[in-house]
Amino acid sequence: MLLNLGLGLLVISFTVLIHTYGLMAVTHVMAWITSHMRLQGRHNRIIAMNSVVIGIFAVITVEVWLWALIYYLIKVMPDFQTALYFSTSTFSTVGYGDVVLNHDWRLLAALESIDGFLLIGWSTAYLVSAGMRVGPFRSGEHF
Repeated sequence: MLLNLGLGLLVISFTVLIHTYGLMAVTHVMAWITSHMRLQGRHNRIIAMNSVVIGIFAVITVEVWLWALIYYLIKVMPDFQTALYFSTSTFSTVGYGDVVLNHDWRLLAALESIDGFLLIGWSTAYLVSAGMRVGPFRSGEHF
């Protein structure tokens, strides 16, 4: 159990770093797009929001792949493809249940689920903030 907790907290720490620097990079790309695009109306704002969504997706992909690599390295999955599938469904909290960890490593999967839940929530808050700041939405508008 302590190995699960220790490894889980280490990976969570790395994913938080990845998320922090990833969102900082997304912010810079979004700022560059909004300052350099010369499109009419809201088009540059929509393109900026698209870059935010793609950027968040890229950051989360790196985090999922990190978890998958850990599962593969500690040999709890038969191959990397299975580890990646398991990590994706666990991080997103879908958890289909068709691939499961053995009893000794279940806590690690639970920690990935919590990590995914928090980081996806953080990403959602960032996306809403970006949509209000530079995107096509303004405070008080409804869609």
